[in-house]
Amino acid sequence: MNDKLTADQRDNALAELTVAGWEEVATRDAVQKTFKFSNFIEAFGFMTRLAMVAEKTNHHPEWSNVYNKVSVLWTSHDVGGLSERDLKLARRTDKLAEQAT
Repeated sequence: MNDKLTADQRDNALAELTVAGWEEVATRDAVQKTFKFSNFIEAFGFMTRLAMVAEKTNHHPEWSNVYNKVSVLWTSHDVGGLSERDLKLARRTDKLAEQAT
């Protein structure tokens, strides 16, 4: 089951994700990160690969793209905040970004 993280789980997760460049969203129970690529094609390829992962896991990010930058936000709407699924997909997002450059 996909449950909202407890306060302790959330604090531990945020400590780990912050080191990786993720930021807590001040107005929501969510994390976000902006990735910068060398050009639009790399950014779009990253988004395409992440879209396939999101579809397989049936969990989709909130995101935006401007030229070579992609902003990704993870939260679980069904539980009203961060869940283990968000943490797993944030880590996977980082790996996909590393592969793109």
